[in-house]
Amino acid sequence: MTSSPENQWLGHPKGLFVLFMTELWERFSFYGMRAILVLYLTASVTGLNPGLGWTNAEALTFYGWYGFSVYMASLPGGYLADRFLGQKKTVLIGALLLAIGHLILAIQTMWAFYLGIFLIVLGVGLLKPNISTMVGGLYAQHDPRRDKGFTIFYIGINLGAAFAPIMVGWVAYQYGWHYGFALAGIGMLLSLILYIQGQKHLAEVGNFLGKSSDLEDRTKLNQPLTRVEKDRVWVLMLSFLIVITFWGAYEQAGGLMNLYAEQKTYRQFMGMEIPASWFQSLSGIFVITLGTAVANFWARNARKGRESSSLAKMAIGTMIMGSGFFFMTAAALQAQQTGQAAMYWLILAYLFHVIGELSSSPVALSFITKLAPAQYASIIMGAYWAATGLGEKLAGQLGAWSQTWGELETFTGIAVFCILFGSLILLLLKPLKRLTHGADDHFAETTP
Repeated sequence: MTSSPENQWLGHPKGLFVLFMTELWERFSFYGMRAILVLYLTASVTGLNPGLGWTNAEALTFYGWYGFSVYMASLPGGYLADRFLGQKKTVLIGALLLAIGHLILAIQTMWAFYLGIFLIVLGVGLLKPNISTMVGGLYAQHDPRRDKGFTIFYIGINLGAAFAPIMVGWVAYQYGWHYGFALAGIGMLLSLILYIQGQKHLAEVGNFLGKSSDLEDRTKLNQPLTRVEKDRVWVLMLSFLIVITFWGAYEQAGGLMNLYAEQKTYRQFMGMEIPASWFQSLSGIFVITLGTAVANFWARNARKGRESSSLAKMAIGTMIMGSGFFFMTAAALQAQQTGQAAMYWLILAYLFHVIGELSSSPVALSFITKLAPAQYASIIMGAYWAATGLGEKLAGQLGAWSQTWGELETFTGIAVFCILFGSLILLLLKPLKRLTHGADDHFAETTP
């Protein structure tokens, strides 16, 4: 689709900015939760701010299962949207469940903890695959603004990711963990309100095709995949291996690296102790400050005729992100020698993680909307988030194993594997690109 000039802002559909703000506050609630979850699980059951007193390995294993469940729920979430409700209504229900789930976590009982986690899992599963698909639906198939639209969306949601660890982390640090959970819930309520108010700008996207009065739409919904579509689905499935590898490494941020900041990093600065959760904000801050520069770098590469396919970006992004773990290797060596590591190792690691993320993650979302058959768009987006969930489970498991293997060996192993894996994808790039049948060919971009 192509939006009319009066329904555009800054050269993009106004609906993009409705989804931008909705996802910003949803990510505020999610990353606020992520910043303090493992710290809450491992905090002593006694003291001024008691937690659950779990071991590091127990907390990291739970963190892995939580992330896995959150994103695996995207599969039924995508199916429900494609077959029954449409993306727009499914996002609304997901946002409501998320708001309820986060607010229930503010209650200081174990039943509330597990019920809140359950509702968050359901809510993310309904919202996450469908809001990303709606962004793609704002643009025509070969609209040159599509990739930049996803980058804008990606930078916007990271505003929430940047501020949440600081605000939620500070409230949890000063007043108690459950007040932090409550603040995350308030963020989710704002997300829900903004989404409802912006419906007039989303009238043409996210609707349920199965109830269309257009016979052509009904026929398209049930027709079998063509050979070209099957090839594209195959390459999408293969690309999900990159997704699993990437997030299995990257999501050490909320688990092992979070505990490393808490337990083995010297955090005194100008007479104050920096809360460990605040380091989680670095990813969002770096995305906001570097996002446009990374996007423009790849755009210049394409204009000069250099390799700039989505698969190449995803592979190179994985390699850059993985190389950031060498800084954690240095941190582990310093901690072995002096008892604590300097903060700058964490900062450098997050910097490289984000440069890799900006090259890979928003491109992966756009790649799916280019290649996925329209009648299975939400299901395939759900499969992408399920792959992300497998990466989350891998991240938690690696963190738990590190308690036996050693953190030095774990950080170094992750770095080496990511670099080797990304190199393998680059070697296979030509045959993989042929399977896309031109859907990922570059179209000249215009500045938004």
